[in-house]
Amino acid sequence: MQFIGTERYIATEDLRLAVNAALTLERPLLLKGEPGTGKTLLAEEVATALGRPLMQWHIKSSTKAQQGLYEYDAVSRLRDSQLGDERVHHIANYIVKGALWHAFESEVPAVLLIDEIDKADIEFPNDLLREIDRMEFHVYETQQTIKATHRPLIIITSNNEKELPDAFLRRCFFHYIRFPDEQTLSDIVHVHFPQLSDDLLHAALSSFNALRSAPGIKKKPSTSELLDWLTLLLSHDIAVEAVRSADQAHTPLIGALIKNEQDLALLDRIARYGR
Repeated sequence: MQFIGTERYIATEDLRLAVNAALTLERPLLLKGEPGTGKTLLAEEVATALGRPLMQWHIKSSTKAQQGLYEYDAVSRLRDSQLGDERVHHIANYIVKGALWHAFESEVPAVLLIDEIDKADIEFPNDLLREIDRMEFHVYETQQTIKATHRPLIIITSNNEKELPDAFLRRCFFHYIRFPDEQTLSDIVHVHFPQLSDDLLHAALSSFNALRSAPGIKKKPSTSELLDWLTLLLSHDIAVEAVRSADQAHTPLIGALIKNEQDLALLDRIARYGR
């Protein structure tokens, strides 16, 4: 089965090709791109489109690779032994399955999202190489080997906070999600706001693109922030003219788009210079 996009997710041709290449090669799909360009949402939509269950593993700075396989809950076992619980005699009762385990034992091919892998320690990706290659791992506490019933489609996202090891990159199909062009951006907006007037759409996109292209801006607004902003414009019934006539520093409800004081100060200087 090929991924062709969904009603809720506008996938460009090169993104559809990347997903289908990963399916064909049975390799993890590594996605990079600006925050807010829909990397995480893609995994959800691919699972929906292909009719597959979705397992999600959201990575934090403290996350270890072992947690994706399983964890042994020694604290619970100690507590149960003190209480005389019969469960304590079976160590399997204290094995907590991780996202990879759930994906491996799924009765149908699953989609496994490893979200923001670059947040973890630099050794984290290397610690998963064997399991991703062989689609199996060993549980030492119970002396069992868990093998994938079906090879899952693994989608890995990264915001480029740190470089990933070459050995890990070699095993992935890589795709960089570029920021959408104007037509794609318009299509995305129409999916979420089908009743939006053309006048407001054009005025909003013009203001949004002006903010993104402002020289020296530190944090460019993303696609997801554009959608939040449009939600606010509609809920507050902001007039088209108010959006069209405002300079960058006084864009209505600008807090949905600009997220730090340095960029606000920069836009204010640009506006003063323009006046």
